[in-house]
Amino acid sequence: MWQELLSAIALVMILEGLPYFISPSAMRQALARIFTLPDHVLRGAGLTFMVLGVLLLFLVRRTL
Repeated sequence: MWQELLSAIALVMILEGLPYFISPSAMRQALARIFTLPDHVLRGAGLTFMVLGVLLLFLVRRTL
């Protein structure tokens, strides 16, 4: 179980770092825009991504 958890964390770190490596200037611009968004928009986006992640995890675990 620990191996799967650490593997998942490692994959998240890789995916999170990829845009900063590929295009740091575009990430700066994106982050500047994110800072101007109201809290309810960020919360909605966060909730959407969490729900999509749970659904994807459910589908992957169910089919494999």
